[in-house]
Amino acid sequence: MAEGQVISCHTVAAWDEQLQKANETKKLMVVDFTASWCGPCRFIAPFLGDLAKKLPTVMFVKVDVDELKSVATDWAVEAMPTFMFLKEGKIVDKVVGAKKDELQQTISKHMNTAE
Repeated sequence: MAEGQVISCHTVAAWDEQLQKANETKKLMVVDFTASWCGPCRFIAPFLGDLAKKLPTVMFVKVDVDELKSVATDWAVEAMPTFMFLKEGKIVDKVVGAKKDELQQTISKHMNTAE
């Protein structure tokens, strides 16, 4: 698995695989539910990339809601961007909107409880 980058899932199989990896490694997984047409999503993407580089102990995954509608539906995503924070396959937190500060604080909060 590539450290320090945002992993894009283009198939349900790829999504399942990342979910499984996060469960096995017990890493915090930050999922960016995004859409190509969404302005705020494009705005926050470089910031997410920077976070991924700075925080190699956290898994960052991107899911395009138009590409993987079933995944977005399974996780009840209603707005873009929606960031889900998963630990061992369970949602521990969620940030809706391109809120850099809230995103960073939520990651920090859950990283500290990872060990």
